[in-house]
Amino acid sequence: MKLHRILFKVMLLPAAFIAVNCYAQEPTGNFKDAQSNVAMCIGCHALPNYKSSFPLVYSVPLLGGQNAAYIIKALKGYQAGDRKNPTMQSIAGSLSDQDIADLAAYYSRQTADSANNNTK
Repeated sequence: MKLHRILFKVMLLPAAFIAVNCYAQEPTGNFKDAQSNVAMCIGCHALPNYKSSFPLVYSVPLLGGQNAAYIIKALKGYQAGDRKNPTMQSIAGSLSDQDIADLAAYYSRQTADSANNNTK
């Protein structure tokens, strides 16, 4: 009977290992690594009171000081098509999970005193 229990546990071990490793860790954002992608954002998001006009008029929020979790959720929403804006869907679609984490880290670290943050 003991051998049966040991074999059962040994057989379950690989399945447990696979189940635990299926949940990939979310990437940790690095604000310095966001520099290569920030240029895509500042054309619209660095202009106070900017509104885009294609295909409809959208108010474009400033990103400096936004909560990192919000930025991640918004970009992933554009990737999934849950958020509708052709420009943002295209840009977000080109970003990896690491790019998104880096951008979230970059913008969440900004304050009114940060360079390139127009909320001063």
